[in-house]
Amino acid sequence: MTRSELIHQIFAKQSFLCVGLDPVMEKIPAHVLEFEDPIFEFNKRIIDATLEYAVAYKPNTAFYEALGVNGWKSLEKTINYIPKECFIIADAKRGDIGNTSTAYAKTFFETLPCDAVTVAPYMGKDSVQPFLQFDGKWAIVLGLTSNEGANDFQYLANQDEQPLYAKVISTVMEWGTSENLMFVVGATRTEQLADIRRIAPEHFLLVPGVGAQGGSLEDVFNAGANSECGLLVNASRSIIYAGTGTDFEVAAKKEALNIQSEMALYLQRLMR
Repeated sequence: MTRSELIHQIFAKQSFLCVGLDPVMEKIPAHVLEFEDPIFEFNKRIIDATLEYAVAYKPNTAFYEALGVNGWKSLEKTINYIPKECFIIADAKRGDIGNTSTAYAKTFFETLPCDAVTVAPYMGKDSVQPFLQFDGKWAIVLGLTSNEGANDFQYLANQDEQPLYAKVISTVMEWGTSENLMFVVGATRTEQLADIRRIAPEHFLLVPGVGAQGGSLEDVFNAGANSECGLLVNASRSIIYAGTGTDFEVAAKKEALNIQSEMALYLQRLMR
């Protein structure tokens, strides 16, 4: 999906919601476990319930890899089920030397029809570039994460007193463009989010942490939006586990609608 196509979807749906598809077998409602592939059945119902309100879906591959071959089959079926109008992110956090990254890129861009894959930039340019060689595909590079361990490295200052996360983002920007590069920025880091938006005014930012992790959607928009929105805000647990009964998808739909309705109000500011 191209940048212009993604922006079109955001304003058409009045939403910049990304739904994280992170199924855990122990949390799936009991009646779904009776299906041959409960993971896919759960995801299918979540997608059907939230499609009207979401512009993107983000399956985290760890939850599928943990289940072995069957998990990969569930992941493949899930990705193929997501309508092509939606932006599909493989949350895989890959990143390795060039030939290995090339194989990872082919996995998610050719074998699986994903639009984007999350990438760890620690190994440098040759570990990220292979993901930037596919037309209409994106590398979403880890910029500043919201976990406690982010403090171990991401805030370390260089000789210019620039934090490492800022150096990473400004450097990675030289490897691609706003047409094929996004950055991950945690929703609980709103002060730094504003700083990152100054560093990367045109790039899309994927922002996890709204919902179960406590991030404020309004704060994220105020700090991180640009004139074209430039945001994909991810919510996972707060949507997919909003309900636990036989009508769990109804609860998921309601939560997605609540988030989308708030997003629509913010997007109206950009349309005036």
